[in-house]
Amino acid sequence: MAEIVKYPIVNHLRSAPTLHVLHYRKGKLVGAGPGLAFWFRPLHTAVAEVPVDDRELPFLFRARSADFQELTVQGAITFRVADPALLARRVDFTIELDDGRWNQAPLDQVAGLLTQLAQQFVIDELVRLDVRRILADGVAPVRDRIAAGLGGEVALGELGLEVVAVRVAAVTPTAELEKALRQPTREAIQQQADAATFQRRAEAVDKERAIEENELRNRIELARRGEQLVVQEGTNERRRAEELAAAAQIRAAADDERGRLEAHREADTTDVVQAARLRAERERAQIQAAMGAEVLAALALRELAGQVGQIEHLTVTPDLLTGMLARLTANGVEG
Repeated sequence: MAEIVKYPIVNHLRSAPTLHVLHYRKGKLVGAGPGLAFWFRPLHTAVAEVPVDDRELPFLFRARSADFQELTVQGAITFRVADPALLARRVDFTIELDDGRWNQAPLDQVAGLLTQLAQQFVIDELVRLDVRRILADGVAPVRDRIAAGLGGEVALGELGLEVVAVRVAAVTPTAELEKALRQPTREAIQQQADAATFQRRAEAVDKERAIEENELRNRIELARRGEQLVVQEGTNERRRAEELAAAAQIRAAADDERGRLEAHREADTTDVVQAARLRAERERAQIQAAMGAEVLAALALRELAGQVGQIEHLTVTPDLLTGMLARLTANGVEG
């Protein structure tokens, strides 16, 4: 807004560089440009002030999709006045010369025009698609449609307006529709979570079963090895017993053989001794048979003399002594 200082006869106006001022005196344009400062007489002067800086116009309106679902589009349009003189001729930008305020609300008129045009382009875009397609595509198609529509709009060019940028922040459904649209996804996510939980539980059960089966196999293997050990120990004991029995049998056989050999040897020795004795007895008998009775008697007496200590009683008959003495005497005479 321009700054106006009032004096008794004339007033002074000073505007900012972002304001394009058109100075009319008695209906004729006597000065135009941004950031002007000049003296004027209120009775003969009219001043229009057009902002030439970039202006941002937020918008929020509703539209329906092809399947009759209500959507809310929120965004902003950045625009500027490319031809201030042209816009000042189409829209009233004159100001009060007392305080510098606009007589009308020109920017509201411009904003209303831009908003209506943008809403029309949004409706044309959304009515062609169903709500799922719109939400899936996001804000880019809507933004591009508004930008293209405003950029090619002849009415804006005739007003001297230029669209700098278009931004669409969100395209959202109603709360009930959003909840309904989210429900299948939530259910799918929940199903996936349940499936993942079930899968984890199944894997845990499989792992536990595998561990139990492994432990069972280990126990079976240990039992089998224990059985093999018992069998092997029994085999070893049986083999040891068989070997001991065989050794005992061999020792017994050796003892029997040794006894048999000893018996044979003793028998052979006895036979030899008996044979020798028999031979000696036979020879003795033969010798004694050749000897006379007196010699045999003498020998008997000699044997008897050797056994005197063991003889308790000895009986000698007279006949024996008479005969022996007679024979001894006869032999002595002959000698």
